[in-house]
Amino acid sequence: MASGNGIASLGVEGATAAAHALSLPAEAYGNDPQLEVMWAMKAYNHAEIYFNLISSVDPSNLKLTKVDDRIYTSFRESFSDLNIKNLDPDMLKTADAKEKWRPFCNQFDGVVEDFNYGTLLRLDCEKDYTEENTIFATRIQFFAIEIARNREGFNTPVFQAKKQPS
Repeated sequence: MASGNGIASLGVEGATAAAHALSLPAEAYGNDPQLEVMWAMKAYNHAEIYFNLISSVDPSNLKLTKVDDRIYTSFRESFSDLNIKNLDPDMLKTADAKEKWRPFCNQFDGVVEDFNYGTLLRLDCEKDYTEENTIFATRIQFFAIEIARNREGFNTPVFQAKKQPS
């Protein structure tokens, strides 16, 4: 993932203002383009850090939250047949899919901080974040799918590819 200036380009005061703005409830804003850019930068920064992490450390050893076991167990009970290697966006975004995901996600309200915040999720887990390979998902969906990918070995090829000498 290419690294740009991102949030660092805001400076201390700008980053502090951005952090404050991002902590306010959504109702405090209309469709503010500056806020949308800040959210996009935050989501991109999170994606970049995560991809660098699974590229540098064997993903099967990663612990993403304090409740990984609970998230994984509940996820696989609710979505036992979901293809996590190559996600179909419809399995996250259609009206039927949202109805199925809602009870799963809501059980982590108060358990996982910012469980319903937006984040970026790779569709094909063996590829980097690109416009074609990225979907917007909630934070708990990201954790559930990435914990499963890590435990089930689907993120291992990313680690192995970065580990090999060029």
